Amino acid sequence: METLAGRIRRELDELGVVAERTSRIWNSIPLDPDDFRVDAVAINLHGLYSGVERVFEQIADRVDGSMPLGSNWHRELLVQMASEIPGTRPPVISSDLFLRLDSLRGFRHVVRNVYTYVLDRRQVQVLIDDMPSTLTMLRGELESFAELLEVLAT
Repeated sequence: METLAGRIRRELDELGVVAERTSRIWNSIPLDPDDFRVDAVAINLHGLYSGVERVFEQIADRVDGSMPLGSNWHRELLVQMASEIPGTRPPVISSDLFLRLDSLRGFRHVVRNVYTYVLDRRQVQVLIDDMPSTLTMLRGELESFAELLEVLAT
């Protein structure tokens, strides 16, 4: 469990780098008619959620002993992380963080399935605006979970 706690912390550091890079791109590239910064930010937001999901996959595998299956597994994994597994663990994330991450998950799905030129700049702006508080919540909640894992290991 201590190994998983270390991996969670490492991924949180990586997510911080991605979030900083995303903000820097959004705030430094001037708006243009084609809005290429949306393309650049979209791929980074995609990467941000993918990193979160990697953490959740490790928790589901190593702690819960169960990964969701089926076509909706990405959302089901998020639901699993927001749920208590009786006798195994408390919820990994709060309901509020679940909602924030679900929006990011939904955006990632759009990025994977449409051409970038059809992405809504306003939706990207909302995600960028929410990113600092979402990342702060994520860091706090996953750090608490990592500490719980360390306690259980001793």
